[in-house]
Amino acid sequence: MNAANLTALGASALLTGYGIYEARRLAHLEEITIPINKLPAEFEGFRIVQFTDVHIGPTIKRKFVESVVEQVNDLKPHLIACTGDMVDGSVTDLKDDVAPLRDLHAPFGKFFVTGNHEYYVNALPWIEELDKLGLTILLNDNRLVKKGSSEILIAGVTDFTSDRFVEDHKSDPINAINGTRDNLTKILLAHQPKSIFAAAQACYDLQISGHTHGGQYIPWAYLVTIVQPYIAGLHKHENMWIYVNRGTGYWGPPMRIGIPSEVTLFTLTRQQNEENPKKSHQILS
Repeated sequence: MNAANLTALGASALLTGYGIYEARRLAHLEEITIPINKLPAEFEGFRIVQFTDVHIGPTIKRKFVESVVEQVNDLKPHLIACTGDMVDGSVTDLKDDVAPLRDLHAPFGKFFVTGNHEYYVNALPWIEELDKLGLTILLNDNRLVKKGSSEILIAGVTDFTSDRFVEDHKSDPINAINGTRDNLTKILLAHQPKSIFAAAQACYDLQISGHTHGGQYIPWAYLVTIVQPYIAGLHKHENMWIYVNRGTGYWGPPMRIGIPSEVTLFTLTRQQNEENPKKSHQILS
């Protein structure tokens, strides 16, 4: 074997090792301030923590879930949002691994919406199990969150492709807020960024999504851009915001290269600096 081959082999080994390390390490913390003009004054500084796409399954087990729960709780959120793809396996096989989710704490609730992977492994038993663990499951539904004399609305939809698996689970951001007041601040939890088009029609203020893993690694990073309107980070879409989390776990091989995993802390504000919302990056150690 010549020197060039040895160099290539060594570089591949180093890159693989780095990718595995990035996939398995504690998720990066992204802090995002979201300006919403009609946000009630009592919700100024309201903190929402999102985690998503954990993919508990063959290589992600209870210890990893415990670390995510601890990381989320340490941020002292007012509300917790999990935007799907929690699991890759049956309730029977993974019940013990998901059990630490019971220990998530937020005074205004912890909410879950389904991702496509829940439907791949039979979503209905998982909806029951996650409900038992204290998560509020939003299936084209909403809840009013009250703080003092004011309210905001948290809505959630089933995965964009859910009706292929469960006919009456067709994702519907518009129906999720039917009958609610127009002047409410409305936040949508939707697994796939694709939901943004219907969400904009329904006049949400913010959509929080996952699904893409930010690309996770090449060549998947290029493929995701073909099928999703947004891949990662904060974007303005018409008159609303959308944020796409890069994923707290990983899917497939334990590999992330240049696209770290993520837990997101949103702070809601009435301050209007929409061209350059405050954003800071921090790695939790």
